[in-house]
Amino acid sequence: MAITAAVSAGADDPLTLRQLRLRAPRPDEVLVRVLASGICHTDLTTRAAVPAELPIVLGHEGAGVVEAVGAQVTGVAIGDLVLLTYQSCGTCAECRRGFPGYCAQWAVLNAGRFGADSPLTGESGPVVGAYFGQSSFASHVLATARNLVVVDPGVDPVLVAAFGCAVQTGAGVVAEVLAPGPDSVLAVFGVGGVGMSAVMAARALGVGTVVAVDLSPQRLALAAELGADLTIAAGAGDAAAHIAELGGATHALDTTGAAPVIATALQSLTARGTLALVGLGPSPLPIDVAALIGRGKTLRGSIEGDVDPQVFLPRLIDWHRRGLLPMERVVRSYPIDRINEAIADMASGAVVKAVVTFP
Repeated sequence: MAITAAVSAGADDPLTLRQLRLRAPRPDEVLVRVLASGICHTDLTTRAAVPAELPIVLGHEGAGVVEAVGAQVTGVAIGDLVLLTYQSCGTCAECRRGFPGYCAQWAVLNAGRFGADSPLTGESGPVVGAYFGQSSFASHVLATARNLVVVDPGVDPVLVAAFGCAVQTGAGVVAEVLAPGPDSVLAVFGVGGVGMSAVMAARALGVGTVVAVDLSPQRLALAAELGADLTIAAGAGDAAAHIAELGGATHALDTTGAAPVIATALQSLTARGTLALVGLGPSPLPIDVAALIGRGKTLRGSIEGDVDPQVFLPRLIDWHRRGLLPMERVVRSYPIDRINEAIADMASGAVVKAVVTFP
């Protein structure tokens, strides 16, 4: 079928709307008409890494309506509203344990399909598709039952599209990895889409003290409205001193991937405190091993909040319905033909979470 997609041909060129061909769904696939797709920082980093000679359709926070279902698919019906998330095999040891984010086939299943294996074709040949099992910067995508979650048709797809990556990462790492309690101090370094989701989740879970650290006054003001007890607009060194005045952070989350920020987050921890990392950075990470050992601190990474989307996304929908995840305060929508404006606003920090929409 003919579809419309925003195609990336390298970091230096804007995305262009093009007419592509999407092959028919296989027996294990589902055809989804995309209504909305969040823009994630991972889309931007992938765009910078993929060479121009490999045009690609990015996007991995899709929400849409099922239009066709393969014969082998169960639990999904035509007309269902679904959220799209990352792909996993479902059979490896980590998938069976309920941690599909650590799927043994993660890289193969989520990097996109190339050449003849791609479901997308343009006038000049194949276009890389199935990015994160979807490529949702397109009017239609092919997915599987494993990387979609059926949700209540009454929810606004624009507001919940980002649940499939950014929100489940931020909220999941607080709920499932760090698990701070009513006596805890949680410091969130970087309050973009992931960090703001962490702040909202911490408030929903009744965490004692929530600290937001960022250089953007606008983001910090919003974080304060959404549940942060203390906001710190400071450089890396100063932030540690402010957190020390609280007695230190029992738990911390870094969303920036910046080595100086991570070093500060580690410094800010109390004895036996835990820092979780969810952001990828370009530079090596310097670690004060003596301080790490001497204070019994824990440093660990997390993919997609360590959650199973089939279990956790319905929980997020419930929080949103109850007003605990007020995404209307976080999301700004753009029609698909303004996707480059949306990307620029994301990159500049003008918006917390940009979502593109399809007519």
